Amino acid sequence: MGKHRTAFFVSDRTGITVEKLGRSMLSQFDGVEFNQITLPFVDSIDKAHAAVKRINEAAMQDGQRPIVFSTLIVAEIHAILEKSNALILDLFERFIVPIENELGMQSSHAVGRPHETGMHYNERMDAVNYALNHDDGGISRDLERAQIILVGVSRSGKSPTSLYLALQFGIFAANYPLVPEDFEKHSLPTALKPLLAKVRGLTIRPERLAQIRAERMPNSRYAALENCRKEIQQAEALMRSANIPMLDVTTISVEEIATTLLHQTGLKR
Repeated sequence: MGKHRTAFFVSDRTGITVEKLGRSMLSQFDGVEFNQITLPFVDSIDKAHAAVKRINEAAMQDGQRPIVFSTLIVAEIHAILEKSNALILDLFERFIVPIENELGMQSSHAVGRPHETGMHYNERMDAVNYALNHDDGGISRDLERAQIILVGVSRSGKSPTSLYLALQFGIFAANYPLVPEDFEKHSLPTALKPLLAKVRGLTIRPERLAQIRAERMPNSRYAALENCRKEIQQAEALMRSANIPMLDVTTISVEEIATTLLHQTGLKR
């Protein structure tokens, strides 16, 4: 339909939460192209007025009011935002007020209240460091500590999925590439054999793999469709022979891959 709208995500902190919620809602409208703008750290009267000015400028430029997702806690600051020429969606009011009514108590309305304890944060950072050290089979030491080990051909999504599992859920994830040497030996890397119960395979359609590889190394044998098709066939045969469950990641995002793996393996977030 070619529709264009501007959407703002306004927060008194980093804006990560309001971005996730807002973008999830906007994704339901396929016919609209959204110019998405995040305004973090709107934590003062002056910053609120500056945000309103920017929102109003977008309204004037577009000829229609923007959509504003807000998680501002301080009432005085939010009241200023309400004066802008926009559809204001106060996500905290939508969710916090019903919870207050249900619990029969007021929330703290504290700005920047942490989403997790320091202990949980440290656990996630340990998992991230582990994923980085055990990326692409870089280190086989301490591999038994892994809660999940991803295998697949190069550029099938192993690394970003491992990091997402670590950063979002604190999962200790390692990953290994399956390469021509493994196919010639018809055998998995030696380090993986005692840990097969933790291994999960990622596979992908050859056409999509060729497209991804071409972005990195255009006009190379590495990215050639026939080579991609051969590698995938060999990798899938190797994984089937080792009874490794496989997930086709061709059309799903890293977030969906990670969540599906958690569901399939029963790992706790």
